[in-house]
Amino acid sequence: MTELRLVELSAATIVAVNNLSLKSGQEQFLAPVSYGIAATVVNPQTAWQRVIVDGDEVVGFVSANFDQDAPEEHFRSVLWRINVDADDQGRGVGRFAVESLIAEAVKRSFHHLDVIYEAGDGGPEAFFRRVGFEPVGETEYAEVIAEIRF
Repeated sequence: MTELRLVELSAATIVAVNNLSLKSGQEQFLAPVSYGIAATVVNPQTAWQRVIVDGDEVVGFVSANFDQDAPEEHFRSVLWRINVDADDQGRGVGRFAVESLIAEAVKRSFHHLDVIYEAGDGGPEAFFRRVGFEPVGETEYAEVIAEIRF
């Protein structure tokens, strides 16, 4: 792995982001990438989306929202989506994305980061726990709300 870095989502990277592959069974836990990208249109002042590249190769995508005025605490500093290409999972790309997102949250004066996910075999829970998120609640749809404080 060369040096991972974040770049802005752009016309040059969006096709590669849309073509990130998943491991078998992961698709049930992830809405299409276009849903996450649409958040920028809906919340352009608060949405934060970055493409993760390794050299010249797109290996991941991370999307978050930072909104001090969100009515629910868990939506003020929230990781909405993280995709790492199937071939690049297990190499530290996801951890890099979360660490970068935490740095952005700190820069914006937040002291926590939340994530909401669906529990289940093959789902993202093990990853989120490994990088420091702890479950703190549940949504009305029985999704897990987890947070990491810093």
